[in-house]
Amino acid sequence: MNVTGNEENCRKLLKEDRVQRVSAEQKGYVQVHTNGKITENNNTNANIQTDNLLEKIIMRDNMNKAFKRVKSNKGAGGIDGMGVEKLLPYLKENGADLIRQIKEGRYKPNPVRRVEIPKEEKGKFRKLGIPTAVDRVVQQAITTILTPIYEQQFSDNSFGFRPHRSQHDALKRCKEYADEGYVYVVDMDLEKFFDTVCQSKLIEILSRTIKDGRVISLIHKYLNSGVLENGIIVNTPFGLPQGGPLSPILSNIMLNELDKELTRRGHRFVRYADDCMIFCKSRRSAERTLENIIPYIEKKLFLKVNRQKTVTAHISKVKYLGYGFYIYRGKCRFKVHRKSVTKLKNKIREVTKRNNGWSNQSRIKKFNEVIRGWINYFKMADMKNLMVTTDEWSRRKIRAVYWKQWKKVKTRYRMISKYGIPKWKVTEMANCRKGVWRASIMLNSVLTNKEIAGLGYMSMTDYYLNVCVN
Repeated sequence: MNVTGNEENCRKLLKEDRVQRVSAEQKGYVQVHTNGKITENNNTNANIQTDNLLEKIIMRDNMNKAFKRVKSNKGAGGIDGMGVEKLLPYLKENGADLIRQIKEGRYKPNPVRRVEIPKEEKGKFRKLGIPTAVDRVVQQAITTILTPIYEQQFSDNSFGFRPHRSQHDALKRCKEYADEGYVYVVDMDLEKFFDTVCQSKLIEILSRTIKDGRVISLIHKYLNSGVLENGIIVNTPFGLPQGGPLSPILSNIMLNELDKELTRRGHRFVRYADDCMIFCKSRRSAERTLENIIPYIEKKLFLKVNRQKTVTAHISKVKYLGYGFYIYRGKCRFKVHRKSVTKLKNKIREVTKRNNGWSNQSRIKKFNEVIRGWINYFKMADMKNLMVTTDEWSRRKIRAVYWKQWKKVKTRYRMISKYGIPKWKVTEMANCRKGVWRASIMLNSVLTNKEIAGLGYMSMTDYYLNVCVN
């Protein structure tokens, strides 16, 4: 039996030439000492097992459900390049051997493929780890079994990555607390939470509930599977790789410890993933709450609080899940935070670029998808006036697209003539020498709001008024 210490044995990656494993740069912050080492073995001691949890995970029905879920989610391939479309033939041929390896404790997950996606802050990126398609199936099978077990333990104030719970539910709970007079909040920011999770602490928490040592060992192998960066496998002695089906429930299991502590102290709070807000009745109370909870987070959970981004403020001054808040006649109401408005406008700018080579039909389809998705998310906010002004601005962007397409004078003359305006006006407009953005104002009399709607572009105001729930 192999016992995990502070280092892993080197191992080579298939289909890679001279792949090496190197130690990741470590910050001493998240390292902790444990009383005993955690087993990660090829033949797990059967005496550790106190139930048949692993057998439930590898049951045929559960594995089939996991495969269907992974296939429906699609997603990019891992380091082996296998896409979900090749998954079924592979599992038909190798599925029995895969289950046998898992059952015997011989299964070795592959390292994840590193992908970086930009954050809202310029120059900052969120690191994702994309597991192979096969590993995603196994992770999904584990998640399916663990979810009903831990759902009984999770707090009613936790909403992220949980069945039948959403951001809207979290926001409604925020409104409930604010309406009760808890209008000062601790807006908690955990610094690089997924990258700094203490794996020893997480395994300890898992072991309180999961008594099948083989399942603990399998999860630990996934945590230590490593990351492929520039052809080199880098150790992952801490952190949860975002991108696989297992990391969401593991993050909730870890942060459920914070939920239990906040509940024990009698605090009102709302947590969505690692975004947590604690509600208080006064600014001083909020400051004391922050001061008292930081030692627990950093010394007991071995996580780090971002002092720069964690604030205590009136609820009207904070942003949560893209929404802002304001108090009207003693009641809390929602608004769209200015940063969310900026993100919407950036998306519209991207769709209405005049040099992206899209066809008009493709542009209309993409524009409507952006508008529909954004408004459905922010439908609880009071934003009628915002939709009116944004509609005007986006229609001007659309008119600029068509003016750019009508490059030549004769083309402009032919297109404008279709709208039944006087000939002298057609000539004047067709010969306009203004820039595209300035000329787009002139097209108001040609491409009217009705004409733009007739082309297929959605009206934000109309759609919002149909779906709003405020």
